[in-house]
Amino acid sequence: MARPALPPPRNEAQLLRRGVALERVTLAWNIVGIVVLAFAAAAARSVALAGFGLDSLVEIGASTVVLWELAGAGEARQRRALRLIGYAFVALALYITVQSSIVLGTGYHPKHSPVGIGWTAITAAVMFALAAGKARTGHALDNPVLIAEGRVTFIDGILALAVLVGLILNATTGAWWGDPLAGFVIVFYGLKEARAIFSDHNP
Repeated sequence: MARPALPPPRNEAQLLRRGVALERVTLAWNIVGIVVLAFAAAAARSVALAGFGLDSLVEIGASTVVLWELAGAGEARQRRALRLIGYAFVALALYITVQSSIVLGTGYHPKHSPVGIGWTAITAAVMFALAAGKARTGHALDNPVLIAEGRVTFIDGILALAVLVGLILNATTGAWWGDPLAGFVIVFYGLKEARAIFSDHNP
């Protein structure tokens, strides 16, 4: 008779709970963020804030993928989860490319947005803290899915900073072009991460 599977070591179980908690916090933060950014973008007529709201949707999708993966096991499930995160990176890069190109091409000047400045500043700090926690937990668990999603969260933090800088420049100097130019740096980073996922974890 086959012996029943033993429960994971307590330390591993604690790490799994921590990973799930980190993803749930990320999920909740971005759900609230979509609402806040929708109001801020509409009030300021800001393409950057609207685009950052779309980025929150990408992060919600990535967090959902990781929660799904942490609830199961097996290399096949892990590979599928990694591919989905890779697609999230590609989607993020595509939307930033389109958003930045439109803003630069049209010379669109949004209004000032104190709410947008405050939210993106807090979001950057929260995302960097969550990304660091996911990286530590993912490496401790040897879980590439959690590590990869931690990089998505890190990119979200960088994007928040880029949008913040653009909003501040627009509010203080009228330099509306700062945000779209910073966006292209994130496009490069996102595509690099997607390529690493697809090349290193090819089934």
